[in-house]
Amino acid sequence: MTSIRAKRGGGTRNVPKFTDEHALADVVVANLHRRYTGISATVRALVPHQRKEFPISLVDTGNLGVDDTLSFWQVVRNGWSRSGNGTTRIWHARRDVEILAGLFLRSVLRQKWKIVFTSAAPKPPNVLLNALIDRVDAVIATSHRAAGFLDWHSCVIPHGVDTDFFCPPADRDAAYAETGFPGKYAIGQMGRIRPSKGTDLFIDAMITLLPRYPEFTAVVCGLCQMTDRTYLSDMKRRVSEAGLESRIIFLGELPREEVRRWYQRLSLCVAASRREGFGLTPLEALASGCPVVASGTGAWPWIVNEEVGVLFETGNLQSLCQALEPMMAKVERLKRMGLAARQRAVEHHSVERESAAINAIYAHLLSGHTMPRQSGATFSDAQRDGSLGRNTQRSRSIQRRVS
Repeated sequence: MTSIRAKRGGGTRNVPKFTDEHALADVVVANLHRRYTGISATVRALVPHQRKEFPISLVDTGNLGVDDTLSFWQVVRNGWSRSGNGTTRIWHARRDVEILAGLFLRSVLRQKWKIVFTSAAPKPPNVLLNALIDRVDAVIATSHRAAGFLDWHSCVIPHGVDTDFFCPPADRDAAYAETGFPGKYAIGQMGRIRPSKGTDLFIDAMITLLPRYPEFTAVVCGLCQMTDRTYLSDMKRRVSEAGLESRIIFLGELPREEVRRWYQRLSLCVAASRREGFGLTPLEALASGCPVVASGTGAWPWIVNEEVGVLFETGNLQSLCQALEPMMAKVERLKRMGLAARQRAVEHHSVERESAAINAIYAHLLSGHTMPRQSGATFSDAQRDGSLGRNTQRSRSIQRRVS
């Protein structure tokens, strides 16, 4: 199992300069999805940082607000032009449709491309995606767990968080007070409202715990799609029946800047997902100086340790309540954990680390080298990485204590 932890600069010092805004860079990153998703958030955070060291073009149909984007047809028209290294370009895909677009450029139009695919999926790829993956030049898994679902991968590069954008407030108590909501402290779940995100687990835990802790108010921030409106209505009904409408508040979908502000208002963030590929919300919370209670899915057992939060058994309401109550009972402990959370995000999970590692892959491929094909991860692979092994064992110990 190979984990990429590139040093600052990531081996990209001698790449060609890219100065013509109408030309095509040697690396093209794709975001071919109109809706804002976790992948979209990753691209939006990464590309500006990657561009500090590497010339990159972005094809974006999702209006991410990143400067200097191209349409796919501009890539098609310019794909036959001479690349900066004189041999090939890189197409970086994170979705199956984006792999297809890269294969169209390379195999149908006969342009010179190498295709990189990043996988964070929490399940094995279907037959079609598996066939597409087999035709790419490099596969980046975002966690050892995600690598384990693949027939092969090249390396593991965990996601990072923009620690400049997501940062602690000057005064968390004052930040929450400005909302006018009841109580002194906020506990919240961020992200989509749907069963896979475990929103119902969070709501049921709050219905159980809030009557015991009157200084806390709970918030849920995120989009609920039409297909999940019945799910949302049922949760609101349970909140109403418990008489907690003023203390369990659904904020809906908010602009990115307001989401950041809510992280700064939270004293505790809950990530209760039943299934995740990676899961960025705990990283965003940690970077904001907010401790986390998270399930054992996604990459969270490798991110959350006892210094910054606690893990609970995925899908288990009793385990979630048992993890939350000691933390809600000792608010001063939350403040101390918040300091450690920020430090952990900056030192181990910054977007700069992810950016440098990915840029190192680009430089390696553009230099004419190939990437290895490694078999899927196993738990023993993760154990061979000392920190991963310790975090995994620690998460299991924590789960036993709160079960």
